[in-house]
Amino acid sequence: MDPSGSGKSTFLQCAAGLDRPTAGSVSLGGTEITGMSENKLTELRRTRLGFVFQAFNLLPSLTVEQNVVLPMRLAGQRTGSARSRREAAETLTRVGLGDKGNRRPGQLSGGQQQRVAVARALVTRPDVIFADEPTGALDTTTAAEIPRLLRHAVDTLGATVVMVTHDPVAAACADHVLFLADGEIADSLPRASADRIAARMTALTVPDHARAAA
Repeated sequence: MDPSGSGKSTFLQCAAGLDRPTAGSVSLGGTEITGMSENKLTELRRTRLGFVFQAFNLLPSLTVEQNVVLPMRLAGQRTGSARSRREAAETLTRVGLGDKGNRRPGQLSGGQQQRVAVARALVTRPDVIFADEPTGALDTTTAAEIPRLLRHAVDTLGATVVMVTHDPVAAACADHVLFLADGEIADSLPRASADRIAARMTALTVPDHARAAA
């Protein structure tokens, strides 16, 4: 979390190997990825990483099931097999959409489309899921579902989730919250309530001269 413009999206892109840091290094499960070639990074992203974005990024011409198995297809796996279809069905059931596999994204609500995006991120059983403002395009009630699904992936599948969010309620699902300011980690909290997280965010956004006057 951070005040807008403090670097959280850049942090996420560097951590996911989508951008190269100008200093320091990035490792994933003991694997140094900072100096990897683009081909190796692409392979790593396809096999060990999952992504959920604010824009659902679903392909409208594909069915829900086809969207979910797309990462498997890009990784060179056969996606028409009984096994891949079963994995897609199980993953869709996990996010509460077991009966929507044959629908098109345009036939679903925004919250359902984001759940499809979560299923797509989960289907390859990645080591890390990167979620960039996954609730930003959803209404308050629907938005509460997505962090719970990601929390469930941590608790039941052993995945690590790195999430960028402005939403204290979403952040309250995390084991650890990092606060960025001016491109640096300014503070952190272990698992905390939404109210405590919001208060810490407010303190970070108050100008220094105002804090000194207080």
